[in-house]
Amino acid sequence: MDWRDTGILLKARKHGETSAILEVFTPQHGRHLGVLRGGTSRRIAPSLQPGAQLDLTWRARLEDHMGAFTVEPQRSRAATAMADRRALAGLNAVTELLCFCLPEREPHPALYRRTEALLDLLGEQSLWPLGYLRWELALLEDMGFGLDLTSCAVTGASTGLVYVSPRTGRAVSAEGAGAWADRLLPLPAVLLGEGEASDADILIALTTTGHFLHSHLAPALRDKPLPAARAAWIDRLARA
Repeated sequence: MDWRDTGILLKARKHGETSAILEVFTPQHGRHLGVLRGGTSRRIAPSLQPGAQLDLTWRARLEDHMGAFTVEPQRSRAATAMADRRALAGLNAVTELLCFCLPEREPHPALYRRTEALLDLLGEQSLWPLGYLRWELALLEDMGFGLDLTSCAVTGASTGLVYVSPRTGRAVSAEGAGAWADRLLPLPAVLLGEGEASDADILIALTTTGHFLHSHLAPALRDKPLPAARAAWIDRLARA
């Protein structure tokens, strides 16, 4: 069994004396693990940083084996991330969430394209927070927990939407909320693709997407806690 694909390195850990186990995200083969022999060598180890773009070949005797990778580095994002603590925190949030959410070997090509585009924005401080928010919405959608913000779940109106139901993920208008308003999540204009998308509004939006990551997605994954890297990235954004 073998295949060739491009991929984003999510994680690398030492295996034995000279090898490494790589965890990558590819468009055609999803999140995939494999052993890279010689992965700790001086030649290749500096290229094995999270976020790196790799040309990958995977081989195994049987399909259900872990198998082995051979890799050729295509593009490193390490220098950009290391030069800016906020960029590094954002990169860690993305790679850790993908490790957390993605089932092994299940293709998610649309999410892959969005992830690649987002990581290419590393270092663009004015663009990254909004790009990340849109990526997190896409992640929820791909995992089956997408928000429906097109119309009010109560009245059917497509205007005056200011809340999100924490149970269904549907938008709710001020009129539709009534006495239940204090039990609903905020729906800032940035979640509707409107407004100026200030960092403050993005932080509010991330509390809403965070609810669905914590309360809907995580329980579906055997109640594993969300990676701390997401909270660290949001803290960096708040302090900025």
